[in-house]
This record gives sequence, C-alpha cells and structure tokens, in this order.
Amino acid sequence: MSTKPSVNVSDLINHAPISRFQVMVALLCFFVVALDGFDTAAIGFIAPAIGGQWGLAPPQLAPLFGAGLFGLMTGAFLFGPLSDRFGRKTILTVCVAVFGVMSLVSSWSPSLGVLIALRFLTGLGLGGAMPNAVTLTSEFCPENHRLLLVTTMFCGFTLGSAIGGLASAQIVADHGWRAVLVIGGLLPLALTPVLIFRMPESVRFLVAENRPRAAIVAALKPIAPGRDFDGAEFVLSHPKPAGLPVGRLFKRDLVVGTLLLWTTFFASLLIIYLLSSWLPLLMKSTGQTLKTASIVTSMFQVGGTVGAIALGWLMDRTNPHWVLAASYALAAVFIAAIGALVLSPWLIAVAVFGAGICVSGSQVGANALAASFYPTECRATGVSWANGVGRSGSVLGSMAGGIMMSMGLDLPTLFLIVAAPALVGGACMAALGLHRMPAGRARTERTPTAVTAASSEV
Repeated sequence: MSTKPSVNVSDLINHAPISRFQVMVALLCFFVVALDGFDTAAIGFIAPAIGGQWGLAPPQLAPLFGAGLFGLMTGAFLFGPLSDRFGRKTILTVCVAVFGVMSLVSSWSPSLGVLIALRFLTGLGLGGAMPNAVTLTSEFCPENHRLLLVTTMFCGFTLGSAIGGLASAQIVADHGWRAVLVIGGLLPLALTPVLIFRMPESVRFLVAENRPRAAIVAALKPIAPGRDFDGAEFVLSHPKPAGLPVGRLFKRDLVVGTLLLWTTFFASLLIIYLLSSWLPLLMKSTGQTLKTASIVTSMFQVGGTVGAIALGWLMDRTNPHWVLAASYALAAVFIAAIGALVLSPWLIAVAVFGAGICVSGSQVGANALAASFYPTECRATGVSWANGVGRSGSVLGSMAGGIMMSMGLDLPTLFLIVAAPALVGGACMAALGLHRMPAGRARTERTPTAVTAASSEV
C-alpha cells in the first residue's frame, strides 16, 4: 500500500475558492465561443448582400447556410473523441486556427459554389471549438458554481452573435460582405497564440490520462497556491473505464440521458439557426429596412445573453431540468407571437427578445447541463456529440427556412411551425428530470474510486 499523500483533484477544485487562473480559463473560452457567435450571426446578415451581388433568390442561399452548419456537425462528431484522446487545449487551439484560416480564405470566394465549400471547412473548426470550450470551463469550475459559470462563459456566443449582427450590417454597407469574413478570420487567428501560451490543459484530463506529474502540479498550483504537492499521488473520484468514449455514452447509466439531451439539442439548435439565418430575410420580406431587420434580429442574441445568466443562476439553485423545461415551453409562446405581431416591428422585437431569453438561453443551459451530466473520461465526447446531433437540427433549420418561404406560407403559420420544436425540447428536459429524480441532482464525480496519476516526473 502506497504511503504517499493522496490529493483528490475533483475535491480540491470543488472546494477551493475560485481563482484568477480559473477566471482566465473561462474568459479565454468566452472569447472562443464569441467568435463562433460572430460567425453564426454574420452569415445571416451578409446573405442578402451575397444574393444581391450574385443575383440569387433567397431559397438559392439555403445551401450556403447548410454547408457551414454541416461542417459544424461534422466537426463536433470528429473533434470530441479526439479531445478525450489528445487533450482539450490541443484540439481547441487547432479548431480555432482552422476556422480562422478558412473564414479568411472564404472572403476571396469567386462564386457561390466555392463559398459553400469553404463555409463547410470553416464549420469544421467551429464545430470542434465550442464543445471543447464548454468542457474546459466545466472541468476547471467548482461543482456548486459550475452551471452558472459555464452559462456565463457561454454568453460569449450570444454576445458575439449580437455584435456580429449589428456590426455586419454596418460593415456590409461601408465595405461589402467580404470584409465581414476577413474580420471573422483575423480575430480567431489573433486568439490562437494566446490559447497556445496561456490556456492550460484540463487538470482532470491530465490525471485521468496519467500525464506527467509536473504538468498536473503546474495546473493545480494556481488553483491552490498554498497547497504542498511534494510527493503527492493525484486521484479522481471515479475510475476511467475501458473502451471508447463514444461507447461510454450508451452505457446503462448514461444512455437515457444521452438520448434526451440529443433530442433537446436537435430541437433547440433547429430553432436558433433557423431564426439566426432567416429572420433578417423574413423581416425584409415584410418591407422592413436591413437596419431595422438587424436591430430586431439582434434582440434574439441579446435576449439569449440575459437568459443564459438568469437561467444559469436558477439552475444552480433549483432543479435545472425543471428550469429548462419551463423555459422551452415559454419559448414556444414567444416564437408563435413573432408571426402574430408581424405588422409591428417593435412588438416583434419584444417577442424576439423573449424568444432569445427562453430558447437561446436554454440552449446555453443545456450545454452546461450536458457538461455536468457526463464524467471526465467522456465529457468532451458527450458534449461534442450532443452538439453534433444538435447541429444536424441546425442544418435542417437553415434549410427549412428557405423551403417554407418557397412554399408561400404566411408568417403566422410559419412561426407556429417553428414553435413546435421548443415544446419537444421542454418535454425532453422534463423527462430527464423525472429520470434522474431517484438519484437526486446527479453530479459528475459520484463514485469514490481513485485513479492514480503518473507518479514520476517526465
């Protein structure tokens, strides 16, 4: 039996005060998801300008939205398991560099076909970056503040989307749509070296993978500066099981939650990307100016920011499943109201703001819930694959807007259809709450079995 002092890394992070080091991790991840949000909103706002320059009708732009989102879906499925194998920081940094380069290159696209292909490649990087940002933040957060801190970090997405929408309208007017893609490429490329030199690797991952002891100590010192780690043996509160991380998602203790989370992500992201992609064009079809359409659509992202913080606060203080179930149900009401208030742009703005609070804010909460639901050894895969399935919903949403517009549906009917997936998401969250009720508010580290890290310095 070892006589070395044992340090449970999970318990240490959960009980130590939040340090500036952990705030830095969350802030860097905030910037990553903000760039994702900027890109998501920007493509919706530059689409009318692209269509105008190349003489394209709105339905012809649907593949442009779909290609980027298909890339997001593929990237999420691909990079999640790679992150659980090679590390969160490594894959996150690679993904940010990829979407920066591809966005910059896409600004020189000579035709719609080339732009579609490059949007897919941009999406690959974006699809891998966001889940890893969520995972890293979650694994550095103490358990009792995790949901609030992750949702606050994720506000970067909604703020980035709001800024992207408002800025894109002005940039397109002054410099053309290509300038928006240039900015969308330069910003992540500027962030990449910061991630290389300042972003730490997840200490839970380092312990679970038996990485060098020196790396573990270096990651823990800023969190517990007064702690003596000389000769310590580092452990986690649960063992790493055999097998692939993807297979772990379908084990008996996780399979029901996995399927319910996947359905929620699918429904939620379908709505978010349908509204983000098509709301500016739908507003313009009612005779509104691009400026008015930009302001109204940005209310969705502003509402998402408010909703993320408010819902994260509530989720840390009461059952998070019921909070999200109620929020998704209320989202359906606000979405239906958008179509009913079509003649008044400012009332539409209020309805869009409410929809943003409830559906975009709930999606942020669902990401945080997924990060707390899965254990360390498959957390990146669990969050990434939930996002990947959700991205398939976003692909459908981005295409569905064009299909419904080509069908000639009136706006009240169209938005009633869009509201339906919100009810599905609410039902899934309620079902997940009922499923997990016997075990209480389950937490990630719930099995008191130690995993020993590498005992020698390499």
